[in-house]
Amino acid sequence: MSFNQMISSWQKLSTKIVGALLGMLALALTAIACTLFLSWQLEGSSAAINETGRLRMQTYRLTLLVGSESRSGVLPQVLLVDEMLAKIGRGDPQRPLFLPPSAAIKTEFERIVQAWRRELRPAALGVASAAQARAFEQEAQGFAGQVDQLVRLIERDSEQRTFWLRGSQLILVGMAIIGTVSMIYLMFMLIIEPVTRLRLGMQRMKERDFSVRLAVDSNDEFGQLASGFNQMADRLQALYGNLEEGVRSKTATLEYRNRELALLYESAAFLQRPQPLEAICGGFMERIVAYFEADGSTVRVLDAERGNLHMVVHTGLSEELVASEHCLKVGDCLCGTAVQEKVAKVHDMRRIDRAHELKCHREGFATVSVFQIHAHEQHLGFFNLHFRHARVFSARELALLETLGQLLGIALENLRLAAREREMAVSEERNLVAQGLHDSIAQSLNFLNLQVQMLDDSVRKARYDQVQDIVPALQAGIKESYDDVRELLLNFRSRLMEDDLIGSLRAALDKFRRQTGIDAELLADVDGAPFPREQQLQLLFIVQEALSNIRKHAQASHVEVRLADDQDFTLTVSDNGVGFDAAAVLEKGESHVGLHIMRERAQRIGASFDVHASPGRGTTIELHLAREQRRAA
Repeated sequence: MSFNQMISSWQKLSTKIVGALLGMLALALTAIACTLFLSWQLEGSSAAINETGRLRMQTYRLTLLVGSESRSGVLPQVLLVDEMLAKIGRGDPQRPLFLPPSAAIKTEFERIVQAWRRELRPAALGVASAAQARAFEQEAQGFAGQVDQLVRLIERDSEQRTFWLRGSQLILVGMAIIGTVSMIYLMFMLIIEPVTRLRLGMQRMKERDFSVRLAVDSNDEFGQLASGFNQMADRLQALYGNLEEGVRSKTATLEYRNRELALLYESAAFLQRPQPLEAICGGFMERIVAYFEADGSTVRVLDAERGNLHMVVHTGLSEELVASEHCLKVGDCLCGTAVQEKVAKVHDMRRIDRAHELKCHREGFATVSVFQIHAHEQHLGFFNLHFRHARVFSARELALLETLGQLLGIALENLRLAAREREMAVSEERNLVAQGLHDSIAQSLNFLNLQVQMLDDSVRKARYDQVQDIVPALQAGIKESYDDVRELLLNFRSRLMEDDLIGSLRAALDKFRRQTGIDAELLADVDGAPFPREQQLQLLFIVQEALSNIRKHAQASHVEVRLADDQDFTLTVSDNGVGFDAAAVLEKGESHVGLHIMRERAQRIGASFDVHASPGRGTTIELHLAREQRRAA
């Protein structure tokens, strides 16, 4: 392990705690070991005191044995004393028994051993008379005094060691107290205080105080936690600041997009309304001017054949400027050039016209923008936005204005298509009217013309009997022509009764019955989706044309109109009249105008048209509209 790794290891919190605990354990074990050693020594000293006391007693007993008449017990007693001295000198660790390791005690014990071996033991074994016994008794008293001195030395040593034992116990108690306080302080410094700082920091962080930072006082785990907390706080503070800025930016973007969508929605909804060109362009520019806070605006439509740009509406421009630029040529001025290039332009008038030669610049406009109006890759014109201050458009604004130009272009194109559709509808209806007039009035007038020629010829030749025959024919022809004209006028003026096809058909049949006296009935099984008004009108006109043909040609007494409307639609008009050769009529093509008119009206709504007829068996016309072709109202 390298030196840096060792330092890093010692800086760890776990290492500090384990080291402190091991240190406290080592001190406690040392104190306990000292106490146990002192206790062991005191036990050995106590046993030595007891043995020494016994030695004194055995000395007194030896004195008694020496002074007795029978000295047979002297030798065993001497041997016992030898054994006791050897045991005291040798000691017994298991008992324990040993003399304290004091120089004075060891010296005194050596004196006692020497005195016994040199003086007292030989004397005890050599006593032969009473006088020697009395001399031995005196020596034994001196020996006993030496033993007492040894006991006193051992007792003083034991007292000292007892003092040391109590001192070590007190030290052990003090170490326990100091160790506990030290461990509490250590735990407080190493764990509790860092945890408290971390908790307070987290509390402030919870209260969105992202400026809080923790002091990094060490490189241990809590130091690393504090450093990580500070890094987290830096990150959160940056993220929160960026989040607030991002929220403000997103809010501004969302508000802009909402305004943009509102402008697009309002413009699209407005342009869908049926209204004249001036109203469409005026309302359109009113919304754009309000959105972009422009000081002026114009809308010009392109006359591609003549290359002219006609001003339709304008705001914020002087009458002089309007009069002079009411009609521009493609390629003229800045606007005409933009049309020629078919691109949007934003002109800073202060840069391109410093001499104030352009009329827009003289009017006080600093920025003039040109945006194209187009639909389906067809260029229809452009609209201007004029600003008296410098105005720069962002990419989103340019895209928005381009989209608005497309919306206006589609509205103008729809306006033109609607006008053309109306023109074609009028033309087709006039064609049908012409065919109807040709089928009825023209033929009647041709008949009347022949009768008038015959009348003129008869009058010039004075054939008055022929005149009497021709005049009633003329009257009948005129009446028939009048009836045809009246019927055509009534049919042309026919209207749906509040989009009620069944009610309108009943009214047409009632009128037919009143005018012709022919029995007519309507059988309707209607369960399908309602038709648009245009299709309902065409169906009504077909039935009216069929009834007109029946009145003129069928000589019928009963007519039946049947509607079967489920998913497919079928309309049949049947009569029990004289009928005709359907194959022969179909070969004539368009010569039979009534059938041709009904077939054209059926084709307008996408229906098939068939005629079923034979001489003497009546006629049936059938119109069928498949579910794929019908349109719901």
